[in-house]
Amino acid sequence: MNKYISILAISISLISTIAFASDDKFDYENFVKQYHQAMTNTQQPGASKEDLEIYLSFLTDDVGNQHFPNAPDDSREANGKKLMREGMSRYLGVHTEYEAKILEYIVGYNSIALKHTFSAKGLRSDGSEFSYSKVVLDVLELENGKVSVIRRYGK
Repeated sequence: MNKYISILAISISLISTIAFASDDKFDYENFVKQYHQAMTNTQQPGASKEDLEIYLSFLTDDVGNQHFPNAPDDSREANGKKLMREGMSRYLGVHTEYEAKILEYIVGYNSIALKHTFSAKGLRSDGSEFSYSKVVLDVLELENGKVSVIRRYGK
């Protein structure tokens, strides 16, 4: 009897593992690296509209974008990607220097928490210089392999 229970338990475990493996084909590690690189490219000196479009290709059309503490609304808007394109276009090419690095990340079901650092120097439209360095945590919610909500935590 114990032999049959053991065989049954192993069979159920094996079937569960196979089912899970076949359902979970999304490559989170590759996604994190590609997403971060695309995001970084939009901030580099000489960043182009093409760089921006590559980054935006990682997002759903109705992406919600929340930056604490300044923009606490994470509502998904039908034109969320369009709004991000408009907002990010104003900053293309303003950096004279930009560096970014992934510090760590963890994944959950359809989600990624990405801790990263970035620093930049650049020129404002009035010619004055600026510089900053930050460590932030981005929590990304995914839907069908694309980012549907971005929550950035950092000052």
